[in-house]
Amino acid sequence: TEKSVVSNPGYTQLLKRQIVEAVVAADAARVDAKLAVGCGHEDQVAFNRRFRMKNGLTFTHPGAGNPEIVSPAGPTDPQVGVVGVWDLKGGWLGCVVNFSCHATTSPGGISANWIGAMEQTLRRATGEASLPVVFLQGACGDVTQVDNLTKFQNPGAEEWCQIVGGRVGSEAYRTLLLIRRGASTNIVLDTRQKVWNVKRRVPAPAKVQRALELVQKEPKEVGETEWTFAKETVLLDAAVKARPEVEVEVQAVQVGPLVLVSNPAEYFVQYGLELKQGSKFPFTFPVELANGCVGYVPTEEAFSARGGGYETRLTSYSNLEITAGRQFLHAGIELANQMAPGAIPLPPPAPPYRAPWSYGNVPPQTD
Repeated sequence: TEKSVVSNPGYTQLLKRQIVEAVVAADAARVDAKLAVGCGHEDQVAFNRRFRMKNGLTFTHPGAGNPEIVSPAGPTDPQVGVVGVWDLKGGWLGCVVNFSCHATTSPGGISANWIGAMEQTLRRATGEASLPVVFLQGACGDVTQVDNLTKFQNPGAEEWCQIVGGRVGSEAYRTLLLIRRGASTNIVLDTRQKVWNVKRRVPAPAKVQRALELVQKEPKEVGETEWTFAKETVLLDAAVKARPEVEVEVQAVQVGPLVLVSNPAEYFVQYGLELKQGSKFPFTFPVELANGCVGYVPTEEAFSARGGGYETRLTSYSNLEITAGRQFLHAGIELANQMAPGAIPLPPPAPPYRAPWSYGNVPPQTD
């Protein structure tokens, strides 16, 4: 455990307090509001990182220019989900953005990654310097900003952060300009949840024994990568013996015509797309890494003979049984469809026709 990433207990306690304080402050500041939901499209900054290779397997980040690449092994989700909220005088109260891409542009120091640049873009566009922007990460366990098919050098971290955040933020603002607002009296609020246990995948005894032998040696002696994954096998073996199952939660939250469906995984994008197809709501936003963290949850196909890749590696972080993703999907669709979608806000109808515009109601004039 001393060689593993762990949370800082002091930061965890601070985060808990901040969450409680934010909820209390939001409740105290409640006002009548207008809401609008819509979807934009951004397909230039997020890419599936898993690829079919000529050897019949699937690799994660095989590298730009790799001659062994055949094709991407999965889709992306270019939808930019947006919720805008205004007071009854038209003043901004905040907005929500949902998009499927890892936060891995990695600018220097501690940062909000490209989500921070997205927030800055929205604040500049709206003219609201302190506009509250809530980001809900879509299903993107296999989607990042890295294009493994590019023919050019990748941008630097700071520029990459601005590119991804700027384009997503710009599309969110473009969407907010077009969607119509509905009064709070028309917004249906509801929620559902399901909590159950999912089994862990168990490392083979021979693999555990080999891992125990490797971790007795120095990482430089056996290779940093091999040592790290051997360490992960040892930790998983101990975790399985103590807790062979993991408690998980899927939640569906309705806001009018929108349903937010959460799961605690780094969830493959294919499942997010299937969730949208199976939901009867006109707007369905998948939300991953919510109410817990159970590591990568790939599709079942990723575990097949032609599958593979980093996300399928068995570690103390990612170890749920192969059907876990499908379980999350079915639970999410079931919970969402227990609720009735609210109406999509529409503008007032056009006035009755009376007469054509006199300036334009004329035949062609050539002289």
